[in-house]
Amino acid sequence: MSESDRNAWIRGLRATRSFTDVPIPEQVLARILEAGRWTGSSLNSQPWTFIVVIDPASKLALAGTGRFSAHVGGAAVVVVLVAEAGRGEFDIGRAAQNMMLAADALGIGSCPATLHDQEAVRQLLGVPDNRLARHALALGYPDHDVEATVRENMRTVTGSARKPISEIVRTDRFA
Repeated sequence: MSESDRNAWIRGLRATRSFTDVPIPEQVLARILEAGRWTGSSLNSQPWTFIVVIDPASKLALAGTGRFSAHVGGAAVVVVLVAEAGRGEFDIGRAAQNMMLAADALGIGSCPATLHDQEAVRQLLGVPDNRLARHALALGYPDHDVEATVRENMRTVTGSARKPISEIVRTDRFA
């Protein structure tokens, strides 16, 4: 893959919040989870556990644990990324991004979600007290018609998709 192809792929990755009801084959899900497993981590600590949620009632319950996580309920699969308490937040983000890129390469849509109600998540998934389950990935085949409408509506509301690089990059100091 050329550099321009890689850059276009990264620029083309979009969060998917509307999914079809087509299940994800086990071998495809395994490849996505492998991408997470092979993510680099600080001192190779691999401070994560991935809980794969496929039960419809559990996905709906998880959707209610975050302020902006309704899309979790309609996903084919939800991967909850569990970190060791007090460490691994950056590494969890890296693992999530790797899984999102792998999913995209396999034709699977994804969208991260923050799970704010930790007590509810702990009870639902049996997460021990010394672990945090703040982040999840909704995975599924995109409903392209719904997604196109949502994107068009967002462009109408927000205008530009990305800030110019000059607005977000500083050299040596913030100001």
